[in-house]
Amino acid sequence: MLKSFSSEETRQFGEKMALLLQAGDIICLNGDLGAGKTAFSQGVARGLGVTSHVTSPTFTLINEYEGRLPLYHFDVYRLGDSEEMADLGYEEYFYGPGVCLVEWAELVEDVLPEERLDITLLKDEEAEEVRLIKFTPRGQRYKHLVEEMNQLVCPGN
Repeated sequence: MLKSFSSEETRQFGEKMALLLQAGDIICLNGDLGAGKTAFSQGVARGLGVTSHVTSPTFTLINEYEGRLPLYHFDVYRLGDSEEMADLGYEEYFYGPGVCLVEWAELVEDVLPEERLDITLLKDEEAEEVRLIKFTPRGQRYKHLVEEMNQLVCPGN
């Protein structure tokens, strides 16, 4: 688990993770409103070399960005159920040449691939700007990714 003391630090964690990402990676972001999901996504985009301004795709549901790898940024908060993911053509993205970031992923868990990285961002109850970032790797690829991330962020631990 990582502790972030600002939105910019949350972005920096995402940026560092982006250095490790490969085509086909699926990153699922969970947390309450304002927990830092979009800040983390902005960092991933920055780390992938995306030059466009990254916002939460709440009304478009998916934003596509070009960088070192294509970035497919989903926000499924407004979906009625996971069946609506099929209307978005999610499989084309999940099994395509880019990286998928899915905000509010717990809402569509039944269509997510078994192998993925779940990231939960939690607000610290004692400090307004502090966020706790919990990584739950699902599969060997993602266990390795979390180990590499920990080495980047906390060298020597």
